[in-house]
Amino acid sequence: MERTRRELLPGVFLTYIGTDKFKTSILSLHLLTGLDRQTAAQNALLPGVLRRGTVASPDLTALAARLDGMYGAHIEPSVRKLGEIQAVGFAADFVDGACLPPGEEPLEDMTALLGELLLAPNTRGGLLLPQYVESEREKLLHQIRALVNDRAAYAQSRLLRLMCPGEAYAVDALGDEETARAIGYVALTRHYRALLAASPIEIFYCGSAPADRVAAALTDALAALPRGELDLDIGTDVRLNTVEEGPRTFAERMDVEQGKLVLGYRLGEAMEEPDMAALRVMNALLGGGGAAYVNSRLFVNVRERMSLCYYVHSALDVMKGLMIVNSGIDPADYDKTKDEIDCQVWAVKEGAFTDEELRTARMGVSADLLTLTDQPDRLESFWLEQNLLGLDYGPEELAALAEDVTRADVMKAAAGIACDAVYFLSGGREEEDEEN
Repeated sequence: MERTRRELLPGVFLTYIGTDKFKTSILSLHLLTGLDRQTAAQNALLPGVLRRGTVASPDLTALAARLDGMYGAHIEPSVRKLGEIQAVGFAADFVDGACLPPGEEPLEDMTALLGELLLAPNTRGGLLLPQYVESEREKLLHQIRALVNDRAAYAQSRLLRLMCPGEAYAVDALGDEETARAIGYVALTRHYRALLAASPIEIFYCGSAPADRVAAALTDALAALPRGELDLDIGTDVRLNTVEEGPRTFAERMDVEQGKLVLGYRLGEAMEEPDMAALRVMNALLGGGGAAYVNSRLFVNVRERMSLCYYVHSALDVMKGLMIVNSGIDPADYDKTKDEIDCQVWAVKEGAFTDEELRTARMGVSADLLTLTDQPDRLESFWLEQNLLGLDYGPEELAALAEDVTRADVMKAAAGIACDAVYFLSGGREEEDEEN
C-alpha cells in the first residue's frame, strides 16, 4: 500500500492510502475541535443537519438520487471522541474506480458532494433550516437517552464522568441532554460558521485513484472553505497521577439483573514517552480484546478459573493515558472480583506471567494489527488516531514492533498503572449516586 500525507489547504490534511485490493473506496472528512460541554452537542448535531440537504440537492430524496447515480454510494454523519478531541464530519464509501469502466469513476462526484454537504447546506436567509435542526435534534436526544439502555456502555460512561472531574474527557462525544435540548437553528448556524473557520480538518482516502487526482478533486471541492485563525493547539491533557491517593469508589442503583463493575486506571509514567507496541501487548496480556483474548489473564483467571464474572475485558485509551476494565458480575461477588482484577493487574506489573502468555499476547497484537490492512474502515480509524498522536508508522510497522516486545518492556509500560476510580452499577428500583 502506498501512503502519503499532505496539506491541501491551510489546516486541511489528506492521508492517502493507495491500493487496488478493495472493490470499495473509503473517503472521510472530520473537523477537529476540543471537547467542551457547552459545544459538544452542537458539534454532534451538525453532521446530521448538514446531511439533510444542500443547495443543489435540497432534501434527502435528492441526495439519495445522487448517491444512487454513483452506483449506490453511501455518505453518513460521523461523530467521534478521540481523547479530548471531538471529530465531526462525514464518512463515505463508493465503488472503486478500478471496478468500473473508464470514465465512470465516481471519485469527483463524491468529493463534490462532500464539499457541498460541508460548505453549501440548504439554508433560508443564510440560516440552517429550522425543521432540519429540530428533526436532527430529536434524533440526537434519542441517541443520548438511549445510552442508558446499554448498561455496559452506560456504566463505562458513568465511570469516566466521575473519574475525570474537571477534565474535558468527562464529556461524552454526543454531549448531554440539557445542552442538546437548548440548541436552536440560529445559534447552530453561528456555531457552524465558527467551526468551519477555526477547525483543522483531517481527510482520509483509501482506494486505487492516484494521489494527485484525489488531492486535486478534494482541493476543488473545498475551494470555498473559509479559513480564519485556526485552532491548531487542540489536544488531550494527560494526567499521570490519580486524583486522590487511593481509588475513589462510586455506586449507582438501577433496574438491572447483572451488576456492572468498571475500574479505571491511569497509565502513569508510561505516558511520558509512550511505547505504543509495549502498551498494546501489555493490554492484550491482561485482557484486551482481539486474537489473544481467550489467553488473557482476566479471561483465564477471573472469568474461567474463578467464575467471578459473565464477561471481563480491558481497553486502553492511549490518547488520554487510561486503561478501563469492564465486567459483568453477580453483585455478591463484588469484593472478590475487584480484588482479583487488581491481582491480575499487579501480576502484569510485576512480570508474573509466563513466556507463553507473553508470546501469545505478542502474536495476538501483531495479528490484529495486520488485519487492519484488509479492513479499510478500521484502517481509517487507525490513521486518524495516529495523525492526532503525531505518529507516522503504519499497522505493519507497529505489528513488527509488537513482535519484539520483551518482558521488561511490558513491565515498564505497566509500572505506573494505578487505579483511580471504581464504579459499580447494581440492581434496585432507586436511581442514586453515592461516593464511598
